[in-house]
Amino acid sequence: MRNEGLPEISHNALQILRKRYLRKDEKGNVIETPDEMFKRVADSVASVNARYQDGRSVERESAEFYGMMRRLEFLPNSPAIMNAGTEIQQLAACFVIPVEDSIESIYDAVKFAAIIHQSGGGTGFSFSKLRPEGDIVKSTGGVASGPVSFMRVFDAATEAIKQGGRRRGASMGVLRVDHPDVQKFIHSKEDLSSLSNFNISVSVTDDFMERAQRGLGYDLTNPRSREAVGRLNAAEVLDDICGMAWKTGDPGLIFIDAVNRANPTPFLGEVETTNPCGEVPLLPYEACNLGSINLSRITVRTNGGYDLDWERLKELVDGGIRFLDNVIDASKYPLPQTTDIVRKNRKIGLGLMGFADALIKLGIQYGSDESLEFAERVMTYVKQEADRTTARIGRERGDFPNIAKSIHKSPRRNATVLSIAPTGTISMIADCSSGIEPLYAISYAKHVLEGEHLLEVNQEFVRIAKERGFYSDELIDSFSGLHSIQNVESIPKDVRDLFLTAHDVPPDRQVKIQAVFQRHVDNAVSKTMNLPDTSTPDDVKSIYVEAYRLGCKGITIYREGSKRGQVLTTIEDQTTCPECGTYLRVEEGAFVCPVCGYSNK
Repeated sequence: MRNEGLPEISHNALQILRKRYLRKDEKGNVIETPDEMFKRVADSVASVNARYQDGRSVERESAEFYGMMRRLEFLPNSPAIMNAGTEIQQLAACFVIPVEDSIESIYDAVKFAAIIHQSGGGTGFSFSKLRPEGDIVKSTGGVASGPVSFMRVFDAATEAIKQGGRRRGASMGVLRVDHPDVQKFIHSKEDLSSLSNFNISVSVTDDFMERAQRGLGYDLTNPRSREAVGRLNAAEVLDDICGMAWKTGDPGLIFIDAVNRANPTPFLGEVETTNPCGEVPLLPYEACNLGSINLSRITVRTNGGYDLDWERLKELVDGGIRFLDNVIDASKYPLPQTTDIVRKNRKIGLGLMGFADALIKLGIQYGSDESLEFAERVMTYVKQEADRTTARIGRERGDFPNIAKSIHKSPRRNATVLSIAPTGTISMIADCSSGIEPLYAISYAKHVLEGEHLLEVNQEFVRIAKERGFYSDELIDSFSGLHSIQNVESIPKDVRDLFLTAHDVPPDRQVKIQAVFQRHVDNAVSKTMNLPDTSTPDDVKSIYVEAYRLGCKGITIYREGSKRGQVLTTIEDQTTCPECGTYLRVEEGAFVCPVCGYSNK
């Protein structure tokens, strides 16, 4: 069943690669082909084998890694593609930097974040240890300015740094729901211009969520004195969170107790925050590298239609885990603290992309019971094979050094192995749908190079339309500005039923999809609930409560038209997503890209 052919790299993907990934000389001229890029990455990652005496060949695994990437079956995170085999050699996607309650710690964290952003990584911070606004500062006799004020310092520093000249820095800011400044934090982005480089999430406990359902009060605690300094009604605070999310897209929620119940190294401390898109909870100074398997590419034609190549999936999970584990050793980390803890915990995050495309090929409607069953089957299988591979590497190369402080038993090479990332740009290189998201639209405009405007059209739709005889250029042109094709009666109903877009899939079904994947993922799942502009704050609340009830580790929504950015269908007044190049309409500077999930918020 395995497809040995090498796919063509799409014109749009080539533009993205030339702009941001292929090596350039001092004058900015591209000096690398895509094949040379994949070879560079494969050689760099496979070279780690020479450090071990376990019989894994550098040459053989370099060829294997190259093949996985060149066939667009697997791609690592952007920093690995950009930096492997270069002087930078920083291959991790995401970092968490601690922020303690002192000026020294705060400005060390600002400096560390700038270094990380320059190397291509994103950052996560918890500001929950900072004393609240107006609290006493004994050393000076003054008063504290509070977490939100200091977040603006981080935001300004990020604005000044472009990641490797090719990626804009992004950060996650988290505050506990029982921090005295939580209400100021919830409203910190209400003006749609503040903290434009931050995603923000409120860290909520099980106790808070249960109290919110019952309309009960809860204490606010000063992190400096550990004393209760106020009291709020949990239901009112949750309503406030949902109202602001409806209005601006922020804040999301992190269900911190669910995160820490799954913390693989509880004896090293509690997890307080995540990476910018929420798919990797990390301890202070930890970093994680990610990679994704393209399900669409291994959903192949058979005599009866299409089927998932399960044997190839098994091979890709095995190869992906070996690749990502090698990345830990191949990477040069910008901070010595990170080098130490990363190599002691060896966290990695293998995930999936092309899920929506695979469903379409299989004739399964996104959000249906059958799609939930398929998600369950796929992720159960991926987890089984990932656990098998990390155990085998543990026997051959040794357990991760902190295994005695973990929930795991030997043999085990990695403290975590799985994560579902948004795969903004790499899914475009792979020419597939992003992460586990439904299609955003059948056709939308993309800008990937100055002055060049490209049209992205779902190729599975084109294939089916041509096979069924209803394809025309005029039909595709008519999709301009359409979030849904459900009312396009020239398309057969069974095809419309199959090509549901994000606005067609009920949010509760999307939450169920996220929850199914989360059950089998030891890190977390990045999933944005795209809502129509007619949605209400109560709709947002029902999504947030359902995500908590189903055991998700976090939840994010984006309501169309909430002044955060939307796909444009004209060239005038264009702004584009720096991650994937999609046209965006932006008001007052803030946006979240509804296609790849990137945010400058």
